[in-house]
Parts: sequence; C-alpha cells; structure tokens
Amino acid sequence: MSHRVGVLGATGAVGQRFIRLLDDHPEFEIACLTASDASAGEPYGEAAKWRLDTPIPDEVGEITVRATDPAEIPDDVDLLFSSLPSDVAAEIEPDLCAAGYVVSSNSSNDRLADDVPLTIPEINPDHLDLIEVQRDERGWDGALVKNPNCSTITMVPTLAALTEFGLERVQVSTLQAVSGAGYSGVTSMEILDNAVPHIGGEEEKMETESRKLLGEFDGAELSQHPADVAASCNRIPTLDGHLENVFAEFADDPSPGAVREAMASAPSADLPSSPDPLIHVFGEDRPERPQPRMDRMRGDGMRIVAGGVQSTAEGVKYDCLAHNTIRGAAGASLLNGELLANEGWI
Repeated sequence: MSHRVGVLGATGAVGQRFIRLLDDHPEFEIACLTASDASAGEPYGEAAKWRLDTPIPDEVGEITVRATDPAEIPDDVDLLFSSLPSDVAAEIEPDLCAAGYVVSSNSSNDRLADDVPLTIPEINPDHLDLIEVQRDERGWDGALVKNPNCSTITMVPTLAALTEFGLERVQVSTLQAVSGAGYSGVTSMEILDNAVPHIGGEEEKMETESRKLLGEFDGAELSQHPADVAASCNRIPTLDGHLENVFAEFADDPSPGAVREAMASAPSADLPSSPDPLIHVFGEDRPERPQPRMDRMRGDGMRIVAGGVQSTAEGVKYDCLAHNTIRGAAGASLLNGELLANEGWI
C-alpha cells in the first residue's frame, strides 16, 4: 500500500536527505514539501540550494513548496517527516498533530517528553504504543514520534545488543563530522586543521536519550534504563560520519568475542530501509577499527559499523561509526515512518 507523505523543512540539509531517501521508496510517495515563507510558492528545484551528489528527482523539482502551516498541508497526506529547526518544530508540530497529522520528526524538541515515543525500530518498536498515552493526554487525533540525536543513534544499537550482559555504566567520547552542525554550523576557519571540543547540548542528549531508548514500556509508563551514561562530544574536520569510542561496564564479564557476537547478531527490522545485519562488526580476522570515511559507506548509510573490541580492567571498549545525516537523521525518521505504517498507525 502506498502512502502520501510530506517533508517539513524540505530545503534544508536533512530535508534534502529525506527527498533522496524517499525517491522510488516502495511505500511512500512525496505529495507535499514545506519550507520557510521565503521559499513558499516556488518550485522545489528553484527553492532548494541542492548540495547532495545526486540530482534532484525531476518530479520532486517541479513540486511547489508550501508554507509550513497546517492549513497548507493537503488532507490526504498520511504522514509528515519533520526536519524543522527545533524552535520552529516546538511550535508547529503540536498544531499539526492536533489537526490529525502523524509526524515522524528528526527535530530535538520533545524527545524526552514522557508521552512521546523516542524510537529506533530495531531496538524499541514497542515504545510506539506510547501514542495511545499521548493521544489520551493531549487530545490529539494525530501523533508525534521522534528519533534520537545522531550521536545517540550511533551508539545505542550497540549497547542494546549488550544489555544481556547487565549493562551498568557507559562512557563515550565522540568524533563528530561537520555536517552534523548543518551547512552554516561550523566555519571553515574554525574547523580546518583543528578539532573543536565540546558540542553544546550534545553530551546531555546522549546521556538522557540513551537511557530512554533502552528503557522498558509497560503499556502505561516508560521507565529509564538504570545505566550511568557519560559523554564527551567533539567536532572533527570530516564531512560525514560520527565515530565514537565507547567504554562499557557490565554486571557480567563478557569476553571480546562474546561482545562481537552479540553485536553481530543484533536483529534487523522487517522494514524496507532497515539493514541486515544492523551492525557490521570487524572481527578477529579484521581487527582494524572503523574509520570515518563515509564515502565508503554511502551505499548502505543505514548500517552501524563496530570494531576494535578489547577488554579493559572494568569491562570492554570498542568503536562504532554511522552516517550522521542518513542513519542519524533523515534515515532514522524514515525508519520510524515505515514502522508507523507497518504497525497500522497511518
């Protein structure tokens, strides 16, 4: 069954990724694109400063951009993908949900709200049932679903695979690509021949979102996972890809081999965009660590890569890597949209 979908904030960096990922999608058809009032009324091909290395799909380039307003969105749109700035999304997304639209959002607002599902389909698809709580509490006919921050979504699938060992404590240091800050986020004079320590707000997102994603939903309330999570987030001069150095402690004492096996066995989801395997693990036969050269992974930007698993005095350490604007942004929202469709929420 095909669903008509819209993209909010379609001219921006993540919006362009949405356009690319939705091109020839087996379940979704682009029916509506929105942007700022300055772009409303223009054909998308003229309104968007296209920056991807593949051209704008012809049929998409001809779509007239609409203002991001509930009154401007067609009634027959089944699902909206949101890549709006969080301050804009905080005002507009609730109005859209109240108007009956289902929104799969990459924006950071409301990710930690008690009644908003923060979802990675391969990890916690049952959290989607929070929609019932959300509708009861807010009186919405629509729904709001969030995906986590790009750095969080790189690490959490690996941690989820290891919870069987009694996850107790996590420390992570990230090396994050400049594309995660948006086109105007980091100036060339600041990042060239440099590394920028501390990304404002990023560490708190990793520490709080991880515990919500790994928590349990009992049908009425969502509990946070009890593990302690501490993060240090840093920007490096790489275009795409977040590389993360993870140190994990467990109640058990898993060997590096057991850790690799658990991550390699992490289940995929029965969704069009979910990779199989979810995590590509460098094993004993390939002990090198993943490197942040995302040009080697663009053909499978939804996959997590992990390697360098070693024992420490307290537990294990390893590295993980993901494409921050595909798996970590538009692709994450797309997967949530596929889950919403698969579970009958749209």
